[in-house]
Amino acid sequence: MRRVEHVMGFPVSLRVDDAGIGQEVADALFAWLREVDARFSPFRPDSEVSRYDRGELELADLSADLTEILGLCEQYRAATGGAFDVRLPGRPLDPCAVVKGWSVQRAAELLTAAGARRFVLNAGGDVVVSGGPWRVGIRHPEHADRLCTVLELTDGAVATSARYERGDHILDGRTGTPATGLLSVSVVSASLTEADATATAAFALGPKGVDWAASRPGCEVFAVDTGRRVRRTAGFPVVRDGAAAA
Repeated sequence: MRRVEHVMGFPVSLRVDDAGIGQEVADALFAWLREVDARFSPFRPDSEVSRYDRGELELADLSADLTEILGLCEQYRAATGGAFDVRLPGRPLDPCAVVKGWSVQRAAELLTAAGARRFVLNAGGDVVVSGGPWRVGIRHPEHADRLCTVLELTDGAVATSARYERGDHILDGRTGTPATGLLSVSVVSASLTEADATATAAFALGPKGVDWAASRPGCEVFAVDTGRRVRRTAGFPVVRDGAAAA
């Protein structure tokens, strides 16, 4: 089964190779992602995030999901000394850097619960795979038609933070200005929740973020700095022959 839909502002593609996994599973997955967008988007005035930000909801009134997301945001803020911060002065509360990976990881768990064992879920370039090996390409940060590396994953996730899609959208929470020093950061982890938030936080930290991300348990890192130098942890899973393409 293959399916692509545009959700949360980016294309989400699903491939499931298991027999017996029908379209109703994909329906539930995309319905979940649309629900997340409606509930947690800072760009929707009626979302739970926007209502909380305007003071219409108290902390005690929030859903368990949003409480979990805000807790994760605080963990990454503290871990980066404020470089990762979803509450910047003069800007609305924006937990998207955690919501995306968290929600897509939950979507992958829906697939597993439905019996899927071999699948690829790609959400705007952030990928969760199961039952590989799969090949996942990492886009070159300056050339859209080129890859800077290809990795191999069997079960796990990879997320990339970079300037190439949305410009200087990642801010250093310590200064409120665009993060500098890196062109892209890719993080591999068992969970997309961890991979996506860690990649964003590392990018916000700048060059020091590479070592910070590499020190996170279970994380492997591939980064390109503004000097076009590549930094890669020893365990980053570069491709071997025989892996299927994701």
